[in-house]
Amino acid sequence: MAGSSYKGSDIKSVDQFISGDGLDSEREKEIGQHIGYRYDVNLVPDYDRVTPFLRRYMELMGWDDLNWLEDVHMGYEEGNAAVFDRNINGWVRVPDDIELPDNQQDRDMIARELLVKFQMSERHPMVQLREAYKKF
Repeated sequence: MAGSSYKGSDIKSVDQFISGDGLDSEREKEIGQHIGYRYDVNLVPDYDRVTPFLRRYMELMGWDDLNWLEDVHMGYEEGNAAVFDRNINGWVRVPDDIELPDNQQDRDMIARELLVKFQMSERHPMVQLREAYKKF
């Protein structure tokens, strides 16, 4: 399974890093803190969790994967669920009416979907820049 390149202990569940104390290896327990670089958070974890929208998007684009979205994760800004858009260098808040699952992988897939939808929308600031600076 993609996303299981964590080195130090076996991944027991997809929520291991949320529900546990984050100290899984002997070294982490010894120093009392999590060593984050030991697993690759940039891998899209599980294609079984891809949302229907993202699956259709991949089909339309002719892509086999979402590697350009691999480092998009659900985050929080001022206590609200949000996804970071590097194009505008800012957080895009998740609408309050979207119920987020308890599973981090599912939340990350929703974040990826919301980011793609926002970047394709007329509300994205890049649309205004395109209109202002397009050459033809």
